[in-house]
Amino acid sequence: VANIPGLPKNTACWHIEASVFGKGTAYAVFTGYQHGDQKPYAYKTTDFGATWKSVISNDVTGFVRNIQEDYVNENLLFLGTEFGLYISLDAGTSWMKFTNNMPSVAVHFIDLQKKTNDLVMGTHGRGVIIIDDISPLRQLSAETLAKDFHLFPIKPARMDESNGFGGTASETQFIGANASTNAKIIYYLKKRHTLGKMTAEIQDLNGNKITDLDAGKSKGINVIEWGFTTKPPKIATGKTFAFGGFTSPRVPAGTYKVVITKGKEVYTSDLVVQYDAKSNISLADKKANEEVTKKLFDMTQELAYLVYEVDETIKAAEAAKAKSSSAAKTVTPFINELNKLKETLVVTTGDNYVGAGEPQLREDLAELYSKVASTFYKPSAAEMDNLSALSDRMQNAKATLKKTKEKHNKKLNEVLANNKLEPIILKPFDEFLKSAQ
Repeated sequence: VANIPGLPKNTACWHIEASVFGKGTAYAVFTGYQHGDQKPYAYKTTDFGATWKSVISNDVTGFVRNIQEDYVNENLLFLGTEFGLYISLDAGTSWMKFTNNMPSVAVHFIDLQKKTNDLVMGTHGRGVIIIDDISPLRQLSAETLAKDFHLFPIKPARMDESNGFGGTASETQFIGANASTNAKIIYYLKKRHTLGKMTAEIQDLNGNKITDLDAGKSKGINVIEWGFTTKPPKIATGKTFAFGGFTSPRVPAGTYKVVITKGKEVYTSDLVVQYDAKSNISLADKKANEEVTKKLFDMTQELAYLVYEVDETIKAAEAAKAKSSSAAKTVTPFINELNKLKETLVVTTGDNYVGAGEPQLREDLAELYSKVASTFYKPSAAEMDNLSALSDRMQNAKATLKKTKEKHNKKLNEVLANNKLEPIILKPFDEFLKSAQ
């Protein structure tokens, strides 16, 4: 070992890694733990082993078992040690311990998958750890690391249409779960964000917000995922939940904008969303699904506003009713008619834990909405008939409310004024949608 500086005699060579960037270049790691030496040893040669240079820094703790060179960036190295994974961005001059969902376990072997850019590690505990897509690490440089914030280019994202059914691995098989197919927004923070506001959202190209995302604030690389969905619709208030109404609809394929706000600074990047190229569903069928989903989404919010209008009117009438017997006599018929209408719109009895009344318009609408929005398929003839029937019920409910208010509103307003009660002031539809559920 005379040509390997700093390596004690009788230290075993544990792994040799040939470089892909030049003939005669290779890496070798040595371990001396068998005779009590816990120090890390890793070296690089560029002349077929005639001379060697250490690629270990004081940042590494524990003896080394494996080293892997990146196939794209020759300055990017991965080091498997007794106490976890280390990464170098400068060809081994300095190292950083990788701790993002990576435990401090003995890493015996490292393999970088060229097709997926995944880093696969074998550990002493008969386990396999997979770090999905290390390609952002290739873009880290001294210049990038000096920035307070760096947003990496966002890869086009594909909406996967496959379901979750399939085989599973037995205890004697090492098969990792498939990587998430969600869109990934990746950025680097020089230090943890603690002061001021930091938000992330998806917008369309006109600047309209589609949905909020949880912004990671940790030091280092942060990954946000987006499952291509918008906010769920605003649901009419009732005694019970209409669980189907909580479904978040998918966006159509197209170009969207990621907007991250950190304090006073705003960072943006385009995000291209694509349909599944392997899909057996035609584009026309997908568009038909999106169109019907949008109709049901809008009807769900329209019903929510209708019930809000009924509730606010009942509330005002009840306040007037409490003032005097004459006021009660005037407004009670109005209250009764409104309650009768509301009973056809939402469940008004029971609760979420004991029982509920028969499903009403809200429940029937939520069930169809959830069914259509959860697939990519063109709605069936039966579903379209159901949509038509629900549309008729919605129009009838609106007509009934209009007729009822025309019949009683004047008297109610007079009673409110005579008793010095606040008039009914409804929020505009857009403001109502932004208010708390």
